[in-house]
Amino acid sequence: MVYSASIATAEASRYTGHNSAYFLLRHGVFLAIAIGCALLVFAVPMKVWQRLAPWLFVACLILLALVLIPGIGREVNGARRWLNLYVLNLQPSELMKLAAILYTADYTVRKHAVLKSFQRGLLPMLAVMLAVSWLLLREPDFGAFVVIAVTSFGLLFLGGMNGRHFLALVAMLGFGFAILVLSSPYRMQRIFGFMDPWSDAFGTGYQLSHALIAFGRGEWFGVGLGASVEKLHYLPEAHTDFLLAVIAEELGFVGVAVVVGLFSWIVLRAYVIGRKAALGEDYFASLVAHGIGTWLGFQALINMGVNTGLLPTKGLTLPLMSFGGTGLVVNCVALAILLRIDWESRQRARGFSA
Repeated sequence: MVYSASIATAEASRYTGHNSAYFLLRHGVFLAIAIGCALLVFAVPMKVWQRLAPWLFVACLILLALVLIPGIGREVNGARRWLNLYVLNLQPSELMKLAAILYTADYTVRKHAVLKSFQRGLLPMLAVMLAVSWLLLREPDFGAFVVIAVTSFGLLFLGGMNGRHFLALVAMLGFGFAILVLSSPYRMQRIFGFMDPWSDAFGTGYQLSHALIAFGRGEWFGVGLGASVEKLHYLPEAHTDFLLAVIAEELGFVGVAVVVGLFSWIVLRAYVIGRKAALGEDYFASLVAHGIGTWLGFQALINMGVNTGLLPTKGLTLPLMSFGGTGLVVNCVALAILLRIDWESRQRARGFSA
């Protein structure tokens, strides 16, 4: 977050004349809020999160609906994804990522006996996810939709969903993604730009071509911290979607390898924590841990794939690193919940009640 804030500061000071010290202070405040929220969340037992899960999910649904109301939702670059709270901008889709994990984990535990039934187990959850998807696609926020859908139905599979239903669901989601791409001209342009970014380097391939230039300039050890040229307005969204490309330019292959290694470690630890919770028969906490690991890992994988040209351009940030107040707070809260699950598992292993 501090690294991406420094990139944003460079852009702001060069092109808008904003005071750099104020800009860094503003985002230092977000970091302090995120850490404070994480400390508070760590003190909340998982059984409380399980009781609150449906209500948090409904609250996030309402926020997603409010975003679409003119005058309430804030529109940036043709997308309406933020609620203007005057003091700060709130992005409900980031909140929904965590709320969907909590709700799906609670639903899976409650409906475990009938989860293999399509009508009584899968269909109600599918209807709920369709409502979330409709709201997200109206913004539009295709990236958040993909992350939430993959994470939620992955948890259902881990919770005991019928294998045939899961395969049918995967096929249906794949078909739906294809329809969404084919029915949207700008998504089609991104696909064509991804296939050959140099054919239109100043148009549809502009983002990817400059990301690849940044990777090329970085070579093994980078051009030096703060010495990136691409972040100076050449690379769009250098402090959010294409932060990894700037890291590659400044810190080289070694810096990118460290980032990949850190995310791999976080995902692995989340799965280990989830397995320990399952051994302690806390299945809700186990699913939440697996969900957080899947969410952070899958979103990071998409962001890295976009930056390296392995996936079509998609507006997804790099968790824990990209600039953004709501995303940072939610990511830190998710890690605090993960630490809480680990702490409760250790307490049970020692014979104490969590």
